[in-house]
Amino acid sequence: MTDTPSSRPAYRNGAGSSALVAGVVALVCAFVPFVGDIVAVPTGILAVVCGWVGIGRDEDGTATNGREAMIGAALGGAALFVVFVSFAATTL
Repeated sequence: MTDTPSSRPAYRNGAGSSALVAGVVALVCAFVPFVGDIVAVPTGILAVVCGWVGIGRDEDGTATNGREAMIGAALGGAALFVVFVSFAATTL
């Protein structure tokens, strides 16, 4: 008996998982003074972009973690908002 490969393609959940991890890191770092801003902005942008890609893959049916992608994008956006508000509050 030979094993035949499955006809179901492998899901591409990497972007959604990356968005969730980056979003959590960005939001935590957004509340750390000085150094946190340097880390929170790039990781927040990364979370939003990866979340966007992950949501698109979920809508296409090639991924199964659209909820993780959405939460990651929202956390990244929240981190960027916190950094913006803290920057505006300290410079004005």
